[in-house]
Amino acid sequence: MKFIVLGSGSSVPHPKRSSSGYWIETEKGTLLLDCSASVIQRMAQENLDWANLDAIWISHFHLDHIGGLAPFLFATKYAPQTQNRTKTLKIFGAEGLRKLLEDFNDARDYKLFNQPFPVEIIEIETLEKFQILEDLEAVAVSTPHTPESHAIRLQTGEKVLVYTADTGFTMILGDLAKSVDLFVCECSFFQNKPVESHLELAETMHLARYAQPKKMILTHLYPEWDDVDFAKEVIKFSPLCEVIEARDGLRIEV
Repeated sequence: MKFIVLGSGSSVPHPKRSSSGYWIETEKGTLLLDCSASVIQRMAQENLDWANLDAIWISHFHLDHIGGLAPFLFATKYAPQTQNRTKTLKIFGAEGLRKLLEDFNDARDYKLFNQPFPVEIIEIETLEKFQILEDLEAVAVSTPHTPESHAIRLQTGEKVLVYTADTGFTMILGDLAKSVDLFVCECSFFQNKPVESHLELAETMHLARYAQPKKMILTHLYPEWDDVDFAKEVIKFSPLCEVIEARDGLRIEV
């Protein structure tokens, strides 16, 4: 399973960090985790086969996680690369995803669902397993950020990845990520976080020591991280696993 960071930043414009988006590639398919507005160009910049993308997961409905989805569907209607595509594009998310996409579509009758290929919107149930790719099983867990927010656990064979997306602190994440191969965890703030609906470093390190994943990526980094010595601050917590600072373009083999 290949994991590529398309956007390691937040909603705040940043010269080196795009907003949220992550690419997963298995032996039998490709999956996009969240789709900010910048992700459309980032997929092309990373030379990824966006025209044959199999599935999209939307963690919640904030625009820095879903704002590129309608423009992506607008693009695939007309792009030469997608005109001969026949396989279905599946879009997964919580209840309300279909209504939100329909609202985007109806705002100016964009006909986003009139594609050269089928589009299927699948609203998942919390804690109910579902097949997100042919060889990738998923389960999503509600998290304290917005009413529809979910973290997702993905498994192909013996390899397991957990992506928190935006979230406040909860030990549910520690249980979800117990001993996983890769734990992709938001860490919006360094310390003294201004809101409870995000995480700061001390909280993510508590989760790391509890879950003991093989490898951990901290992402959704606000600009305040520019002035922080990431490695120096992380090691103070003795996290018991390798902890990596997300950056746009980072590629990891799980």
